[in-house]
Amino acid sequence: MEDQIIKQKSRIKTLPKGLAILAILGPGLVWTSDLVGSGEVIITTRNGAILGLVVLWAIVIGVFLKCWIGLSGARYTVCTGEGMIDMFSRIPGPRNWIVWIVMIIQLLSAAIGMGSLASAAGNFLHGLIPLPPEIAGWLMSILALIVLWSGKFNILKFIMTFLVAIMCIGTIYVAAVVSPSVSELFRGLLFEVPEVPEWAISKAGVSQNPWREILPLLGWAAGGFGSQVWYTYWVLGEGYGMANGKQYGQPADLKELKSLNKDDAYKLKGWCRIVNIDASLAMIITAVLSVCFLITGAMILKPLELAPEDSELASTLSKIFSTRWGQAGGYLFILSGTAALSGTLMVQMAGWPRLLADTVRICIPKFGKLFKWEIQFRAFLVFFFLTNMLIVFTFGIRPVFLVKTAAILDGLILTPVQAICVFAGLFIIMPKLFTKEVYNIIRPHWIYALFLILAFFVFGYFCIFQVPYI
Repeated sequence: MEDQIIKQKSRIKTLPKGLAILAILGPGLVWTSDLVGSGEVIITTRNGAILGLVVLWAIVIGVFLKCWIGLSGARYTVCTGEGMIDMFSRIPGPRNWIVWIVMIIQLLSAAIGMGSLASAAGNFLHGLIPLPPEIAGWLMSILALIVLWSGKFNILKFIMTFLVAIMCIGTIYVAAVVSPSVSELFRGLLFEVPEVPEWAISKAGVSQNPWREILPLLGWAAGGFGSQVWYTYWVLGEGYGMANGKQYGQPADLKELKSLNKDDAYKLKGWCRIVNIDASLAMIITAVLSVCFLITGAMILKPLELAPEDSELASTLSKIFSTRWGQAGGYLFILSGTAALSGTLMVQMAGWPRLLADTVRICIPKFGKLFKWEIQFRAFLVFFFLTNMLIVFTFGIRPVFLVKTAAILDGLILTPVQAICVFAGLFIIMPKLFTKEVYNIIRPHWIYALFLILAFFVFGYFCIFQVPYI
């Protein structure tokens, strides 16, 4: 028994101290790389160009509440060593009922979401080299497949991170230069729903219903349902807390959790603080970038009466840089945007197969027994590669339509369910997995319950009272 306890203690890594903490922060940055893609570059800038700064409230609500969902899910992973989908399998009620719902809806959301990114990335690549948008979208999908299949992402990741950093820094600079007044920003927090301007309706074919623009902004702010699930995967990959030594596709060891002692609990509590820092950093970066893209859309594109739209998507968005730095600046933005969108595509093609493999493993146990996790992952990877190719071929010149559709499906429909399930995971399921002494030490603060319930009601309102009428 003593040997078993010693082994369990050694599984939870010792917490780093001081500046060494910075060396282990990483899941939040991967999370952010997913969020910087289609949401900020396309949807947020488009909202600024059409509706202006008055929709700032949608960014604040979306980023703040969804980051609480992701943070809470990651906290559960740190304490138990299993991802969010396994948490859902423990929700009271009919066996795996939530996981079945997730599997069905996410299969469609994933196909459209990744197809939209392939289409948008292809549109940007088309702005760099004289290739048809459909062929360019296929090339982006093929590149993502090769990289994820091989697992050799380091060199490409460095180049893409450098280019995305240029775009982000440049956008922040431009937003600072054209910065609106404090009163304009304050007005954006008053929950105003503006009318769609006449020029956008007549010139860009934008709907008169402003919710058709605002709801996708809410959906992609801080990512969708999948993004919050993936954050638990990135935490697993880094080995925080009980995730140390665990592999993808493994549920928690319930006997091990019950045998944890007081010292283990304090170690887990320390790792929860690391997740708080990591997720907070991701939330701040995402919020700042989102606001800056909204500002550039409102202050640069709106006066020019330009709304980013389908075939002209890349060239319109590039004016964010070209108005300051000429043709070279516009080219640099398209290059950086191509890197951002293709990077987001890779993150999603790495995350969604994991998510779907988990749901199938739980709902159809024989699937998990017959095939190793790597085979499951690659099977879904190939499936989504094929759906990418089909969607790009069918909707190759409609990236905005696809991105907005994906934002509603992945960013809004399941978010209220996700919020209340994560609440149940922290406050109903976790107390049963640990001894009372251990749970009392790692028990989340009541503030987690407050914001998860608030997220449930806020996103539930939009799903019930706004989504059906767009």
